Amino acid sequence: MTLYEDLKWRGLIKDVVGEESDLQKILDGNPFSFYWGTDPTADSLHLGHYSSLCMAKRLANAGHHPVLLCGGATGRIGDPRPTAEREIISEDTVNNNIKGIRAQVSAIVPTAELVDNYDWLKDYTFLNFLRDIGKYINVNYMLDKDIIRRRLDTGITYAEFSYMLMQGYDFVHLYQEKNCIMEVAGSDQWGNITTGVDLIRKMLDKPAYAFTMPLILDSTGKKFGKSEGNALWLNKDKTSAYEIYQYLINTDDAKVLEYLKVFTFLPKEKIEEVYAEQQAHPETRIAQKTLAWEVVKDLHGAEEADNAVTVSQKLFAGDFKGLSVKDIKSGMKSVPTFKFEKEEPVIDVLVNNKLAQSRREAREFLAAKAVFVNGEVITDENQMITKAMAIEGQILIFRRGKKKYFIGEVQ
Repeated sequence: MTLYEDLKWRGLIKDVVGEESDLQKILDGNPFSFYWGTDPTADSLHLGHYSSLCMAKRLANAGHHPVLLCGGATGRIGDPRPTAEREIISEDTVNNNIKGIRAQVSAIVPTAELVDNYDWLKDYTFLNFLRDIGKYINVNYMLDKDIIRRRLDTGITYAEFSYMLMQGYDFVHLYQEKNCIMEVAGSDQWGNITTGVDLIRKMLDKPAYAFTMPLILDSTGKKFGKSEGNALWLNKDKTSAYEIYQYLINTDDAKVLEYLKVFTFLPKEKIEEVYAEQQAHPETRIAQKTLAWEVVKDLHGAEEADNAVTVSQKLFAGDFKGLSVKDIKSGMKSVPTFKFEKEEPVIDVLVNNKLAQSRREAREFLAAKAVFVNGEVITDENQMITKAMAIEGQILIFRRGKKKYFIGEVQ
């Protein structure tokens, strides 16, 4: 397939500036420069950004030149959120965040040219910006943008309102300085993208191109990459490779084909083969396993992907040998914990920490061989549980029955 055909098959083209036939010619034609941008609101991108990075990588693999913009200037202002103004972050925080994001982008899209709009906006005076840029955009045009209309009832600051002009000018600058003829972004950026295209037409009398990707949502309709309000960070020191693997391996069957298309670089034939096997034998979860491994491999390398598989298998089997405390805690975040402060017989540990409701119940669990410590069955109620048994001297893992886990944190 051509690049355009591949993007269409993967469902990655939503809104298009101009005629889609023109977009097809550009994508499948001679090499060109394009850009995608993000504001440095954190020191790491998260899994919700990954579809955009994948898009940049797809175009780069086809021979086109990616320019990835980290908004040091726009990040100091903050784009309008649907419900409320963003909190202003300090300049030191912005600079630190840019440093973290640049390192990630360079690792994931090695051919990307990295730019910061603070470099060309920091010396632009307010008067000159109004005269050179503001005069080209009608207020009624800005008010008609969806994100602005949604904020009018609750109120919007002038700074947020001006964000659209700043991002639009980014496209003008990159068109002139980097020959970026196309912008690519998520569909929530459509208003900012079209403002940039209009500015290029009015200021430079040149055509520009752009398209958006659909926002990737989970099965509940929430933005992809969020887990109960917490982002899954691409920085593995903030979110381990295992956590990302585990999140993806639990993908709903109804969404896994979409995610294979969006988040992996597997060819159409391989994806269809994997999905067909999944439909024939859904209990294997081959599609989810393929998705999770491919994404972790792209983000952190094959070794980390293989390790995530091993950790997943060991935790599922209750085999903790060879696992680090970090891996165990990553895989057992929702497990109840208690403070293990003194060495005592197992029956006392069970009762005192409410792993059993009474000594009688504790004895029943022990007699039924339903009590495990660090994966080893215990039947003797008088067996001492010591701090020396702790994994890395830090935690003891108790299992009651088949699935009830508890973690004792050594004090």
